[in-house]
Amino acid sequence: MASPPRRVSSPLLYSLPSLLFHASPIYPSSFFSRFLSSSSSMAPQEAAAAASVTQKTDEAAPRKNRVTVVGSGNWGSVAAKLIASNTIRLPSFHDEVRMWVFEETLPSGEKLTDAINTRNENVKYLPGIKLGKNVVADPDLVNAVTGANMLVFVTPHQFMEGICKRLAGKISGDVEAISLIKGMEVKMEGPCMISKLITDQLGVNSCVLMGANIANEIALEKFSEATVGYRENKEIAEKWVQLFSTSYFIVSPVQDVEGVELCGTLKNVVAIAAGFVDGLDMGNNTKAAIMRIGLREMKAFSKMLFSSVKDSTFFESCGVADLITTCLGGRNRKVAEAFAKSGGKRSFDELEAEMLQGQKLQGVSTAKEVYEVLSHRGWLQFFPLFATVHEICIGTLPPSAIVEHSERTPK
Repeated sequence: MASPPRRVSSPLLYSLPSLLFHASPIYPSSFFSRFLSSSSSMAPQEAAAAASVTQKTDEAAPRKNRVTVVGSGNWGSVAAKLIASNTIRLPSFHDEVRMWVFEETLPSGEKLTDAINTRNENVKYLPGIKLGKNVVADPDLVNAVTGANMLVFVTPHQFMEGICKRLAGKISGDVEAISLIKGMEVKMEGPCMISKLITDQLGVNSCVLMGANIANEIALEKFSEATVGYRENKEIAEKWVQLFSTSYFIVSPVQDVEGVELCGTLKNVVAIAAGFVDGLDMGNNTKAAIMRIGLREMKAFSKMLFSSVKDSTFFESCGVADLITTCLGGRNRKVAEAFAKSGGKRSFDELEAEMLQGQKLQGVSTAKEVYEVLSHRGWLQFFPLFATVHEICIGTLPPSAIVEHSERTPK
């Protein structure tokens, strides 16, 4: 006797041929052969149509951006926090933000990378601040950047040449970079900005981000501003603005890479001068005068190096605002104050190790680099403040000489 028809809980669970085949034994197999044959005769047209739809969908779907932060110090960790808060909500970005960590062993014996990934916190350089669960620390530099098409560089500037050499040939595809690094390399042929170093050694376009940005304040989500400097492609600049901007961190684009980057670089030299003033209790009037003279030298030095630098850039967050906040707070001013209080008897290296817990000063090395440029080009007499800061740092002059530089001011 023929077995009863098989029950089907829902016909939607099956394709039509499958449903007919399993639903009744009374149809001969030839019926299904003819049915399937007639169905298959339409398959090429349907397949072509489906392929066309798939292709159009793939073409319409934009590639998701993947971000890696190269650096994990105080500012690098804050940058990762800002970026992670945006990638997790913006559909054009992958959620995960990788952060390259220069591996260290903590006093507890734990690796810094493990601590960050376990606690979601950089316990050494940004303790007490959650970075975002989508931040993943990686001690392998090449692995950290693999697959990323947006690279954020935020390390001490003196390490960048070595980092670029390690990454040369390892980056492929349409990659964009941005530098948050304040400093420059001085070579025989002249000064080289970090953004240019990145472009020359890695073959990628590099924007810059600078501003009045004390990292610990941004970590606490206090209102701040920053400036993105770009060359020609404003669309790329707007993408960086989107990646960094939050309700408490406002970012604006400016078409002036060299101007923005030099502002962020040179203000650290002026901050060293401001620290000397504080260490000698010279008062606010003297400090304001040093800041004004410093801004004047910043502008002159920038425009003498790059004629494309715009006057308006110095009124952005990367300019006068960054100068003010760095001369009022920040590590360069703080360590320079301690140097002046010691009468120049304690070295900057000693004070840095004691006061910064592994972080690096930028102002002292930048003052040396600026001095080398001025000396090589015969410009020392035009920049008495910059020259005096370096000579105090190396012990040629006492800290009190910071207010005596005016005697050397050219007409």
